Amino acid sequence: MEVWSFMILLTGHVAAQTVNLPRPVCAVKGSSVTLPCSFKPALKDRQELQIVRVVWCKNHLICQRQTPTVYDSESKTNDPRFLYLGDKRTNCTLQIRDVREVDNATFRFRMEAVDMSGHFTNQTGVTVSVVDETELRIESSSDDGVRSEGQNITLLCTSHCSTHQLNITWFRDGHALSETGPALQLSTLTAGDSGNYTCGLKTSHSPPYSLHVIATGQSVGLPLIIGVVLGVLLVLCALILAIFIIKRKLSAAAADKNQAAGVMDDVPQRDEDFLSPAEVEVSYSIIKFKHNKQARPEPEGGDTIIYSSVANQE
Repeated sequence: MEVWSFMILLTGHVAAQTVNLPRPVCAVKGSSVTLPCSFKPALKDRQELQIVRVVWCKNHLICQRQTPTVYDSESKTNDPRFLYLGDKRTNCTLQIRDVREVDNATFRFRMEAVDMSGHFTNQTGVTVSVVDETELRIESSSDDGVRSEGQNITLLCTSHCSTHQLNITWFRDGHALSETGPALQLSTLTAGDSGNYTCGLKTSHSPPYSLHVIATGQSVGLPLIIGVVLGVLLVLCALILAIFIIKRKLSAAAADKNQAAGVMDDVPQRDEDFLSPAEVEVSYSIIKFKHNKQARPEPEGGDTIIYSSVANQE
């Protein structure tokens, strides 16, 4: 704030007036801009003079009675775009609504007291520069627009001049957000905060700012770890099952082989397998013949046993 004072040295008393106004202000077309202002009336006999009239004019040095004004406390035909937010004691703040190109000017404040010695106009005034809203742009605390889940980011809707007084609306992927104002603070980011952000006023928006939130926070890391563990367990289970099946097949094959060998052992061996070569050359056959009950004369000595010896020789 700049302080501008005017002091008048008079016989018997000192009158002093003070007006505090901001530095030059930027205003975007279609927006509202506020010109903060405060004042201190003149003193007379150590008592503040009562202010009976306050005036805001445009591009005039004195703002006297015949000067066109944007606001006059004694007028009933003030332009509704100019709203006086002050009073007649200390506050002289003026708000300009629906800023237009014609508002690109210097605005001055004047106060008038019950005593003419208390009349004062701040001739320096405050300069308002009107810019087109297409000059808005977004800056952020992240240079590349990439953040991880759980982190914070602040988006600023800026212009080549200050935008702290602008009634700015924020959008994500074309949908209006509830937050307003030049700064958009996003805390504890989630994947749902990813998108294209724009800021704007009535008719146009800034170029989009792309924000990408990487899902690496705790809420995503735990399911990822669980998934990896389950995957490893599934692989181990499959490996164990494969080993079990292979062992079962090997055991079954060995059992079949042993069973086949046992069957071969149960097959009767031929006598030739247990005879020596010399014994194989000679075979004996003993045949016992018994007589029938026919009436045949039997020789003495009972039954007749006939031995037959067969020799096979090469």
